[in-house]
Amino acid sequence: MDKGIGLYPLHHCKTIHLVRHAQGIHNVAGEKDHSAYSSENYFDAHLTPLGWQQVDNLRNHVLETQLLNKIELVIVSPLLRTIQTAVGAFGGEEDTNGADATPLMIVNAGSSHRPAISSLNSPPFLAVELCRETMGDHPCDRRRSVTEYKALFPAIDFSTIESDKDVLWKPSPRESLKEVAARGYGRGKKRRLQLYLTVASCMVS
Repeated sequence: MDKGIGLYPLHHCKTIHLVRHAQGIHNVAGEKDHSAYSSENYFDAHLTPLGWQQVDNLRNHVLETQLLNKIELVIVSPLLRTIQTAVGAFGGEEDTNGADATPLMIVNAGSSHRPAISSLNSPPFLAVELCRETMGDHPCDRRRSVTEYKALFPAIDFSTIESDKDVLWKPSPRESLKEVAARGYGRGKKRRLQLYLTVASCMVS
């Protein structure tokens, strides 16, 4: 057996579900013309209607398999498209009756044309800076201020993000895969008590 591989009792293991964000407006533009990724028009890109359909499909799967009942924490990259994907798939029901609970997402957050999403009967959501997409060069990978996100997604915990503004993204150079891996490894070493987690980000598939 490889020295780096071991067998452990299930109660000592974590189950982590990795979820890539649904289709964003930058993806559509980038498929037509790769230079679109460098356009400020796609700063912190939101989901397309097809992207929201993909979110709805994932939501149905999560409910049908009862996976939502097991998830103890949703860790999300602080970008608009990843947060929209996460709250749409793993949040509470659509908040259409003014329930007395802080919404995970307000009405039409990020040009979504969607109703508010409740935090009732949903796992907690934690935004983690180090889970972000490859940074640098592409404005679509630059985040908004935490203040703006809190207004759009009031029930998400942004307390681990130290700076209100995006101080990690630089115009150039773009991060190398080695740098992204090192960032992810640094995040992975931090221990969490939860056994069932979901991580919604940009680079997983």
